[in-house]
Amino acid sequence: MVQTALPGNGAEAADAGATDVVAAAAAAGDDAAAAAGAGDGAAGAEPSLSASIEAILLVVDEPIDEVTLAQVLEVPRDEISATLRRLAQEYTDAGRGFELRSVAGGWRLYTRTECAAVVERFVLDGQQAKLTQAALETLAVVAYRQPVSRARVSAIRGVNCDGVMRTLTTRGLVEEAGVDHESGATLFRTSSYFLERLGLSSLDELPPLAQYLPDIDDIENEGESVSSASHRIDVPDGALGAPTDDPDDVSDDEPGGEPENGPSGEPHLASADAADGGTPLGSQVQDG
Repeated sequence: MVQTALPGNGAEAADAGATDVVAAAAAAGDDAAAAAGAGDGAAGAEPSLSASIEAILLVVDEPIDEVTLAQVLEVPRDEISATLRRLAQEYTDAGRGFELRSVAGGWRLYTRTECAAVVERFVLDGQQAKLTQAALETLAVVAYRQPVSRARVSAIRGVNCDGVMRTLTTRGLVEEAGVDHESGATLFRTSSYFLERLGLSSLDELPPLAQYLPDIDDIENEGESVSSASHRIDVPDGALGAPTDDPDDVSDDEPGGEPENGPSGEPHLASADAADGGTPLGSQVQDG
């Protein structure tokens, strides 16, 4: 092989150029390695507390309390509470279509009230499943008298409520609350889902019933009218027979007559006109 000698200056320049290329390649390799290391670190980093809470709120099917969040995320409850309130304020300030509410002792994401019409058109599609009047009345009795048995609810409403109670239990609005020690009957109470649907934090927020109850004077007047009606006996005209001029027309000795006392020795009832010659009520019933 024929080798060509290079001048001195040319050799030094070639060596310098090779050195620069090697240095540049090494630097590029270091940058690539650093970038890869940074990517691996980002992939393995823990999410922020806000992101973790938001992720959990998106998958819960009922309000989740602060204690549970603190246990899952291993963070003090005070920090959880502060983060939840900060997120709620951020959503409101940003005008999001959802909001973070504190309901029934927990927190959950809800669509904003201003978007109700849009959500209704999308979800309901013109069909609504409403509670019947009987179900609403039964639910009100349970809410204000809980814990209460089915028999007690039926007594208050004046009708059998077994079917309605089953419906309310199936829908998750009412749940069992133990057994009455005296009667052995199953007791019922409203559920946390009931509070959630009404937007209440506790039963203490239920509206008072005093303004819907009748006045005591109205109750007394109603009782007097019922009492007087129960003591009044309406007798159709002619039911007691036509009065006679001679009170002795019906004699104990004549056929068809009745003795003064019945077979048991008790006197027969007579109308108010018996003293004036009316037909005894007992005789009228016997003949009729």
